[in-house]
Amino acid sequence: MPHNILAATGLAAFSFLCNLPLGKWRVTLKRFSGLWFLAVHLSIPFVLFLRLEMGLSVWFIPLTLGTALAGQLVGGLPGRKRKEPE
Repeated sequence: MPHNILAATGLAAFSFLCNLPLGKWRVTLKRFSGLWFLAVHLSIPFVLFLRLEMGLSVWFIPLTLGTALAGQLVGGLPGRKRKEPE
């Protein structure tokens, strides 16, 4: 059990951290364009690969999805603030 907790924590941290720059990039792109979809989904194969290699079940997908979403949102905050009209 402790191994799963450490693996899940590491995977969640990886998911969050790799989505920070992707979120920053995403807010500079035209919404729903090809590059926008790439910025949103680029981390998925890496997170999936790590989840499988760590032996974590599908029950950890909501955790990694949530941390990826949080990384996208936090990473995109500075760019979103720049786009607002003054």
